[in-house]
Amino acid sequence: MKLADKRILEDYRAKLERIKASGDIDVFETKETQTARINRAKKDIAYFVKTYLRHYISDADGKIIETPDFHIAFAAKVKKNKRIKAIMRWARAHAKSVLADLILPLWLWINDDIGYLVLIGNNEEKAKILLSDLQAEFEANEQLKHDFGTQMRYGTWEKGYFITKNGFIAKAVGAGQDVRGLRMKAKRPDYIVADDLEDKDTVRNPKKQDELADWILSAVIPTMDGDRARFLLANNRFAPRMIQTVLEELTDTWTIDRVNAYNPASYESRWAAKYTPDYWRQIEREIGVIKANAEYNNTPHVQGKIFKQEQIQWGQAPHKNQFRKIVGHWDVAYAGNSTSDYNAVRVWGLYNSDFWYLDSFVKQTKMREAVQWMCDYQKRLPQTVTIQWRFEAQFWNDEVQRVINEVQNEFKLNLNIVKTEAPRGRKYDRIERLQPYFQNSRIVWDKDKKAHADTQIGLQQLFGIEPGYRSHDDAPDADEQAIRYLENYLRVSNFNIRSGKFRKPQNRNL
Repeated sequence: MKLADKRILEDYRAKLERIKASGDIDVFETKETQTARINRAKKDIAYFVKTYLRHYISDADGKIIETPDFHIAFAAKVKKNKRIKAIMRWARAHAKSVLADLILPLWLWINDDIGYLVLIGNNEEKAKILLSDLQAEFEANEQLKHDFGTQMRYGTWEKGYFITKNGFIAKAVGAGQDVRGLRMKAKRPDYIVADDLEDKDTVRNPKKQDELADWILSAVIPTMDGDRARFLLANNRFAPRMIQTVLEELTDTWTIDRVNAYNPASYESRWAAKYTPDYWRQIEREIGVIKANAEYNNTPHVQGKIFKQEQIQWGQAPHKNQFRKIVGHWDVAYAGNSTSDYNAVRVWGLYNSDFWYLDSFVKQTKMREAVQWMCDYQKRLPQTVTIQWRFEAQFWNDEVQRVINEVQNEFKLNLNIVKTEAPRGRKYDRIERLQPYFQNSRIVWDKDKKAHADTQIGLQQLFGIEPGYRSHDDAPDADEQAIRYLENYLRVSNFNIRSGKFRKPQNRNL
């Protein structure tokens, strides 16, 4: 036996022992008690999990973590719609695989609402490992056997393929494999789940993504031809283009069930019983806000088609006293929730003929937090340095002025903030006009802010600017208006009339 196969067998045996030890059977219970339990479990999936799969909802200390509401809601959709086609766009570590591969099939099985499960992994071996969790429950779950009978049937109990005594079939398949032979006499698959098909290789290979999306639509789903034809694709969206986004473009009747791990503005957790706000703050500190949003909030990092990563040059910013002018532009947002615009305050400085990014506040928060950040930034500046704060007059109302007044009183300072006229022209055109500055190395980012979360969010928004974009643009919009203001302070002496170009500044210290 190969070492890898030996380890898999050992893991499976350990899984069986864990399942066997997970619950006690009441051998003296009445038939009425047993019937009542079964009937309730058929209707109530949270009760079903607590009764038969307690080992999946117990933490290291044995404390029960209640089934989250988004599990219950999605299970209800699947049970109600026998022909559902759904993408489970759920955050990592939110048990989408456990629900799709194990809990839902078992719950449908006790309701006599599933006959043939196909579990697809990104390769056959991974699919077999995923399917082993369900197989182990049929083999070792004493409560399940007590209520529904022993289901293990020798001769049809293989790794990656098994048939229970009551005729339920389960088979593991690798992505792209021939699925024409899945029919078993008159039985065809009626529940198919594709679990984590995407990996680092497929996200770099659009052709492979297109092939697998076509395989799902033209080969996998057509294997189901009965009244029941459920198909689930379980994967978080960690990249801009994925198999799931290709499917989303090709179909308009599928259910997209999105679950983000936390609110990036308040850090409120979607699965509050398991994760605290501080947990997500720690995750952002450990892996960075961009990767955290990609892995846990289905907000992948955009590479950029107009503004590119390689155009971002980092340097050691000069002392604040050396800047000819420093400006902070505030792009105002009111709502302060996970779907609203960002309050974006971007601080830029003019040094020689270069525009330096110095600091920023880019968050989906209420206005107060943005004004507090401005006051704190101004308070930390040397007394010899002044900053001009600006925001568009179109955003002004009594509430904005009230917030500014209250926060200024709180910090005991005057921001001397100026209302400016709304810029002319389309926002996309205005932001794109910055591109020559990037090409000519006229824009520099303070390297001390490279790991700064708000800086990275601003860059992600910048990279998302392209024709027809629908992503947030609050930071790039504020950048453009700040730089346009600084252009007024460029020295004529820096401009070479013959060439029409600015002279290269000295002592950039990049």
